[in-house]
Amino acid sequence: MPTFEYETKKIQVDEEGYLVNFDDWDETVACALAEREGVGKECPLVKEQIEILKFIRDYYKKFSSVPVVRAVCTNVHQPRKCEYLEFPDPRITSKIAGIPKLVTGYELM
Repeated sequence: MPTFEYETKKIQVDEEGYLVNFDDWDETVACALAEREGVGKECPLVKEQIEILKFIRDYYKKFSSVPVVRAVCTNVHQPRKCEYLEFPDPRITSKIAGIPKLVTGYELM
């Protein structure tokens, strides 16, 4: 498994850049993953971005799934489509949030 360093942390990701251990995630790891994905040129990430990422993580822990965008924005009390404004690609958002790669039925075919 690839490992990279960011500030003082060693971060282990899989071949596609997904965080290997869900529990290794924190705001510093989020910054590192965001920079690798070309999102969030400055760290720390802005408060609105962190709120989105934390909500997605909490939802995933509870339901083993990611929430729909409308639910994210409503629950973090941000404008409609906030996730798309802060993170244009939902797959990258999940990656930055430390969510494992989700397998869809289409990928199994």
